[in-house]
Amino acid sequence: MDYLSITKANTLHGSINISGSKNAALPLIAMCILAHNCVNLSNMPCVKDISTLMTLLQNLGSTYTFKNNQAAIDTSKILHTKATYDIVKTMRASILVLGPLLARFGHCEVSLPGGCAIGQRPVDLHLKALEQMGASIEIKSGYIQAKAPKGLKGADIVFDKITVTGTANIIMAAALAHGTTTITNAAKEPEVVQLCEILSKSGIKIEGIATSSLTIAGTSGKLIEIAPVAIIPDRIEAGTYLCAGAITKSSLTLNGANHEHLHAVISKLEEMGCTFTLTCNAITIHPAKNLRPINIVTQEYPAFPTDMQAQFLALATQANGTSIIEERLFENRFMHISELQRMGADIKLNGHVATITGKTKLSGTDVMATDLRASSALILAALVADKKTTVHRIYHLDRGYEKLEQKLQNVGADILRLKE
Repeated sequence: MDYLSITKANTLHGSINISGSKNAALPLIAMCILAHNCVNLSNMPCVKDISTLMTLLQNLGSTYTFKNNQAAIDTSKILHTKATYDIVKTMRASILVLGPLLARFGHCEVSLPGGCAIGQRPVDLHLKALEQMGASIEIKSGYIQAKAPKGLKGADIVFDKITVTGTANIIMAAALAHGTTTITNAAKEPEVVQLCEILSKSGIKIEGIATSSLTIAGTSGKLIEIAPVAIIPDRIEAGTYLCAGAITKSSLTLNGANHEHLHAVISKLEEMGCTFTLTCNAITIHPAKNLRPINIVTQEYPAFPTDMQAQFLALATQANGTSIIEERLFENRFMHISELQRMGADIKLNGHVATITGKTKLSGTDVMATDLRASSALILAALVADKKTTVHRIYHLDRGYEKLEQKLQNVGADILRLKE
């Protein structure tokens, strides 16, 4: 098993190329089920979650090629509609095939999903919406068995809470449904927006893109033709490297980043004393001389993202004063705190609120990644910790960051991937 060995960094310098967004690419891969043509996707990140979902499609009968961040996916010869546990257990986003499979074939079986153990993320909202669209759904032996032999029907869907994967699933289901579907309380993340924009360009009439209210006119089962797609940049990867610049007091330029998707992250870094140079396709962070403490509440886009909470918690250990971070979306997303405490961080947890007292001198030790974003938080802490830090279980990291150690090495970090 791989692990990372990290020694305290001097000031980092240079630029980092931001990869395509994993969270945008996953629904777009599932979207290929709706197409009658081979779909070309560029700027695809080469990470484990991407290969997992493409393997799932391959098991259904699809073919694909994936090389040099370019993928071509042909779902025209899908033979099976059962997404088995051995694939789905490793990645929650596998649930994204449920909507398009059901809409195209009128039946499917999808294993209940796995993924990071950051809290309850039930698929009830997906299933309730599909039932409103005329599907009959049963849970048997750990599988969602869904049927709609006469096709899905347009319906008025009101999500009880905002769900990103739920919104994407129902958008794809609605694209091939009979009639018009409205989605109220839809997610507005850039990854959902790109899905809507691509379907719109492919002939699906969608109103309300980038708002919380979507109206989608279905094709009554007719497959669509999807033109080549370039995946948007990964805003969470970009935010992570901005935190690397801030915590090491370094100026870093992120090429290919979209600052429009990072308003909340950049705003909080500015509150901490950092400044920025922004262009249409790059972000340069200029570090604070002394980091100021911060108060953060994680919420749905466009508010502060839960996927950046762990990184800012690590950053807050180097701020001068008391920071407070409230996690409102996932109840188990503070598991990295105990590992940061092993490095000397002064963090107190009360329910879903973490209080971080800084500035703290961190010391390297053996730590264990508990989920994808916790992995990056431990790496950020290691960049400023005395002594060497070893980060174990980095298979979590490989699910969502492309060539992280290489990108950090290129800007001067002392980080190595080694074998246990």
